[in-house]
Amino acid sequence: MKKILNLCLICSVLAITAIPAITAEADVSKPVEVAKKPDKIEIVKPEKEKKVNKRRERKKNIENAKTKMESSKEAEGMYETKFPAINSKIEYTDMNGEVTLVDCIKLAITHHPTIMSAISNAEIYKSRVGQAWSNYFPTISAGVNYSRNDMFMTMSNSFMSSMNQKYNMYYMPTLSADMLLFDFGKTKASADMAKRNFEASRYDAETSIELVIYNVKVAYYNLVFAKIQQTVYEDTVKDFELQLKQAKAHYEIGKKAKIDVTTAEYNLGNAKVNLIKAKNTMELAAAELANAVGIPELEGVVLKDQLNTKAYDVNFKDLLATAEASRPALLASKKLMDAAEMGVRSAKRAFTPNISAFGSYNQGGRQIDADYGYQVGVQLNYNALNLMLLKKQVDEAKATYRKYVADYEQQRQNVYLEVKSAYINLLNSHDSLDVSKLALQQAKERQYQAFRRYQVGLGDAIEFKDAENSYLNAQLDYYSNLLNYNINAAEVERVIGAPIKESDVDL
Repeated sequence: MKKILNLCLICSVLAITAIPAITAEADVSKPVEVAKKPDKIEIVKPEKEKKVNKRRERKKNIENAKTKMESSKEAEGMYETKFPAINSKIEYTDMNGEVTLVDCIKLAITHHPTIMSAISNAEIYKSRVGQAWSNYFPTISAGVNYSRNDMFMTMSNSFMSSMNQKYNMYYMPTLSADMLLFDFGKTKASADMAKRNFEASRYDAETSIELVIYNVKVAYYNLVFAKIQQTVYEDTVKDFELQLKQAKAHYEIGKKAKIDVTTAEYNLGNAKVNLIKAKNTMELAAAELANAVGIPELEGVVLKDQLNTKAYDVNFKDLLATAEASRPALLASKKLMDAAEMGVRSAKRAFTPNISAFGSYNQGGRQIDADYGYQVGVQLNYNALNLMLLKKQVDEAKATYRKYVADYEQQRQNVYLEVKSAYINLLNSHDSLDVSKLALQQAKERQYQAFRRYQVGLGDAIEFKDAENSYLNAQLDYYSNLLNYNINAAEVERVIGAPIKESDVDL
């Protein structure tokens, strides 16, 4: 018996191992199928072109223009409240190709999309204040009901025949109203929390305005510096052109070697390359100013202002006090902390009931005017009271409040650090100006002496080149420090949230 079982087992194993081989042979005999070209895969299928409703588009454009105008007035009012010195009346349609820094700031306030977005975001939070108070407004319901009823009868046939089993029933109209009378402060706490969030969003809008203004100032100053840099390189090209003429004249009379002419040509070529780069830098700076203002067409205007050369009279204690009183980011964080405290109060008051009034009026029956009814009353009730859920919501509100307290403290420390950093940078750039101004005077004198020496044949081309490059670098270094001083002053205004005054002292 065992031999028979072993024999059967061996046969089954052989049969199983033979099946893949047979299948492989059968596959080889089959012709190779050509792979189908996969369908084109698109991440997002393009939408079908829809017919444009010109009337609807025109209406939408009018509404958008109206909204933009309202937001512009709102932003302008917010800024002029804190910065009354900005008194520009320029409008984009009245531009004549020349703008001052104040003009660019005014245009940015009324046109930059970031400010428009921030103002609209504040309006969203403003609407939520009204939504919170809407709990005290009545809720009205109205409707019409028609039904056909087939009454189920369990009485005798004789009694059923004496009754009309089927009839139409009208309920028309049905009108009801519910109104909250008192909820022990839950609605007020929610409204107060929404109000604090709205006030925080207003401060966020002010932060956006100040950041846009800072970017405008930086872009304006960079464009002014690019213009100065181009002028410096143009003067350098003129100096090397004059040196080349003198080198050729000296060479023709045999006073200088050919290498002076070659060196002068090489120096002139480098100066022209630097001038080309300066022109490209100026075009890029103009595009950055247009982007900072929010008007791409502003790229071709002429700037009327120069870099400020008056010193700012500031001290750290006054700057820090101003920042604590005026910095929008810090004030927004304080409002969010207050809103979180209101959230704790609102969560605790969720344990209290609601007192509300209700009323309804119905009219109808088998005929429309068959009967009527009404109901009025006052009720005290809990809505879906879940003590465990309410307890955890209170815990969540407390944790949220502690988080915003920590965020406010972190923001306050950040303000201190930013004010300190901006103040130190302003002092450094102010002190650097004195050194670079003296270096500029010395480099100018050296360049003049080298030029005169080469003119009379006493100096050589290398001496002139070194003096010219030193003068070039001294000019760029001085104007770069002056640029940094103006930008650092703008940074101080941004971090304290208020303007700083200039003194009568020249830099």
